[in-house]
Amino acid sequence: MRPPLRRLLGLALLAGTLAGCGASSDHALNLTLDALATPVAKAPPSPPEPSPTCKNPTATLRPPATLPAANDLPARSFMAQIRKQGHLVVGVGAAAYKFGALNPTTGTIEGFEIDLVNQVAKAIFGTPGHVRYVVLTVPQRIPFVEKGKVDIVVDTMTITCYRRTKVDFSTPYYEAQQRLLVPSKSGIGSINAVAHKPVCATAGSTPIDVMDAMPPAQRPVPVGLPVATDCLVAMERGLVDGISTDSSILLGFKAQDPNTNIVGSSLGAVPYGMAINQAHPEFVRFVNGVLAELERNGTWQRLQAKWLGQFGQLEAPPTPQYQG
Repeated sequence: MRPPLRRLLGLALLAGTLAGCGASSDHALNLTLDALATPVAKAPPSPPEPSPTCKNPTATLRPPATLPAANDLPARSFMAQIRKQGHLVVGVGAAAYKFGALNPTTGTIEGFEIDLVNQVAKAIFGTPGHVRYVVLTVPQRIPFVEKGKVDIVVDTMTITCYRRTKVDFSTPYYEAQQRLLVPSKSGIGSINAVAHKPVCATAGSTPIDVMDAMPPAQRPVPVGLPVATDCLVAMERGLVDGISTDSSILLGFKAQDPNTNIVGSSLGAVPYGMAINQAHPEFVRFVNGVLAELERNGTWQRLQAKWLGQFGQLEAPPTPQYQG
């Protein structure tokens, strides 16, 4: 297995290069780096997320019949405010390989969802660029949206009924599955084989809630760490028996460490949405219009092939379900 030192070096590189990615808040950056540097053995457990019910968590606002051009945005809309400020402020992660991760060679954050949100910015400004990234930990994402510190969050963020009480979501732009990653030599073949054993996921994430909800006889012992890559380090050190999180993240881990396997069946669908402040429904509709156009013109499919084609079978775009 690859030594944890390589990942620690990556964190040092992240501190030196992230300013070049356009992070707009030194405070947010420092909080993120502190979280990334937290020793895995001392990470606090994450409190469970409340579990309200809703009819359809992925139902979202219908896009406009015609998407307004960048030079003809409604005067008082949130899109016009973003255009006036000169950039779209995007909350992102920096460790979801091929979705949103720091490229140590270029010093930029890149991936499938990064390209998608850049298409949103292009629809607002008419030209590429005009994006400023703020790197967030999982617990920071909703508060930063609620307080207007970012315009949108795009960070493999699962749409849930509880999160919809706090923020609005776009239509899903990708649907992953919760799976289990284990060392190749472990002999573990399913989630049942790690009952009562430590299994890692990002603190505050929905995979923790899924494991907590399993029947007691089958339930692993969830270990919540600050960021997903901490889980890979913990498994390499033998501190946990496996990692249970989104298949998209696990595919990235397997690509980075070939001495691992994804095993067992899906523990549940994981639809990703772009999180937006509830005060801006017109922006939700606009983003949904951009995503619909990207699917119609083949850009969504092209970007998926570009970033995720190496993992094998490509997925069809999630089917939008609109309301209102």
